[in-house]
Amino acid sequence: MRFRNAVRLTLAAGALALIGLDPARAADPNGALGAAGDASYKSFDVAYENYRFRDGETLPSLRVHYLTLGAPHRDAGGQIDNAVLVLHWTGAGSRAMTNRLFTRSLYAPGAPLDARRYFLIFPDAVGCGQSSKPSDGLRAKFPNYGYGDTVDIQHKLVTETLGISHLHAILGLSMGGMNAWAWAEAYPDMMDGVMPVVSLPIKVSGRNAIWRRLAIDLIRDDPAYRGGDYSGPVPGFVRAYALLRMMIDGVAHLQTVAPDTSAAESFLSGVAGQARGADPNDLLYSLEASADYDPEPKLSAIRTKLFALNFDDDEFNPDRLGYLERLTPRIPGARFVVQKGTADSPGHLTMARPDLWAGRVGDFMRELDAAESSAPKR
Repeated sequence: MRFRNAVRLTLAAGALALIGLDPARAADPNGALGAAGDASYKSFDVAYENYRFRDGETLPSLRVHYLTLGAPHRDAGGQIDNAVLVLHWTGAGSRAMTNRLFTRSLYAPGAPLDARRYFLIFPDAVGCGQSSKPSDGLRAKFPNYGYGDTVDIQHKLVTETLGISHLHAILGLSMGGMNAWAWAEAYPDMMDGVMPVVSLPIKVSGRNAIWRRLAIDLIRDDPAYRGGDYSGPVPGFVRAYALLRMMIDGVAHLQTVAPDTSAAESFLSGVAGQARGADPNDLLYSLEASADYDPEPKLSAIRTKLFALNFDDDEFNPDRLGYLERLTPRIPGARFVVQKGTADSPGHLTMARPDLWAGRVGDFMRELDAAESSAPKR
């Protein structure tokens, strides 16, 4: 019983992570994880007036929220040379990437992205967190955006607002990992390395495309959705959220958590409660945003160091399809690891458990730092 309760707690934490809440705090309400060192995050907002998206739509004022941790270091030429961009997953934001578990596992003293050494940047993607999104008021009149727009805005933040011409690294999880693949193609000389986690360098297809289409239709076809101008609960959204929640978890993990009909009903009841913290339009937009993602044709253009990390219990990006094995060799010097799942790794949601994979980040950062120290100065 104790094990089952612990697994359920992990599941709840992962589900909360999807909507940008704090999975570590949910799993550790008494603070047993502890704060990591003297980490001090700084919060910022920047507005880009009359921002034009790729499809031609404009937003009078696009707000981008971001956090930073650590201090920028400048080289002999005055350029920042220790910046690391950290990108979140669908529906989350900088808050999910800076909870106590992430801080302790990745950014604390001695951790792979030690904030005493690196200048860490955590942007909220358009449509997520505290950046501009449909639920701010425009609802379904919010401009349509894609992953291309997401990367454009991140690039604008890094280069124009923060004045950084070269990143040391990009770490991205799920949607953030897809953004990292896109960054490496669009700006092949702008970073020393990228590390996409739980993502594939292919367009959204197969089960991934099907479940997204089903979720979108469940929301949009519900009469209560009212073209995006809903005034109360949208049952189709709750069902779409439950579908998303099932898809991103591990098969073995769900088998443990829902061994019978009663447990399955309890699980779905919990998911319905969690869905109340999310917004139907925000989720709908974020799911549709992936339609323009297709890095496969231009993989050979990537020149930066690349290390992809997936998990073999991730049914969202099934390892048995062999995409990383077939496609990674197209990128000079790139490598990948498919980490074996364990009883503690809930499939795709393992992204919210950095304590299970932080060592991989450490390996990659040591590789980048070694290459940087031996390379001719830019």
